[in-house]
Order: sequence, then C-alpha cells, then structure tokens
Amino acid sequence: MLETLILCMALDYLTGMMAAGIFHKSKKSAEGGLESRSGWKGLCRKGISLLIVLVSYRMDLIAGTNFICNAVMAAYLVNELLSITENLGLMGVPVPKVLSGAIDLLRQKSEEQKVYQMPRKQKAKREQLIKRENEKLEKREEKE
Repeated sequence: MLETLILCMALDYLTGMMAAGIFHKSKKSAEGGLESRSGWKGLCRKGISLLIVLVSYRMDLIAGTNFICNAVMAAYLVNELLSITENLGLMGVPVPKVLSGAIDLLRQKSEEQKVYQMPRKQKAKREQLIKRENEKLEKREEKE
C-alpha cells in the first residue's frame, strides 16, 4: 500500500502543478496560477504524512499488529485520491464512475478507522469532573 500512496502523492503533486501552471485554475493562489510557496507547502505536507506513516509502522511493530499503519495509509490515500480527482475536475478531465466509486469505498473505510476527537468544551468539562473527583478522593484519604 505504501507504493500506491507514494504514487498517488506524486500524481497529486503533478496534477496540482498542471492545474495551476497550464490551466491557471489553482485554488491556492489568487490568480489560479503557480506559486512556489504553495508547491513547497504541499511537498512539506506530503513529507510529514510519510513520517507519520513511518511512526505508525513503528507503533504496529511495538503492538504486534498491522492495523495502525494500514489505517493511517488508507486515510492518506483517500485524501490523495480526492485531491487528484479535484485537480482533474479543475482541468476539465472527466473522472470515470468506477474510480469515483472506489474512492467513496476507500473514504468509508477510512472514516470507520478515524479516531473520535472530543470537542473542546466537552473535553474541558470532562477534565473538570475528573479534577473534582480526584479532590474528593484526596479529602477522603486525608480523613482516614
């Protein structure tokens, strides 16, 4: 799956450059053209993504599983495919239904494996509750 991810990252970068440089339809610049800063930011993001894949692989080695790395790669792969599809649309290239269906399937699998992130307010309330409970426990221990 790693080879596919790297291939899709390269294809996304290439189609993004084409959408901006040839078609002048980039969403990342005011005039729709090429901007070196946007290109560098994209490369940096892809590099960080690959480092996260590496870390997830190491986590799998520690845990004795292969779930974490596969889930991370699937999530990044879906993002790359969506971006490629968007770039193709900007260039006026029709996307076959088979490909868009496969992307939707990957997106569903990726969504199933995403970690739930608690909203900030809910997290703050939870932390306050835990703090109060810990204070109650400390008071009980002091009395004993």
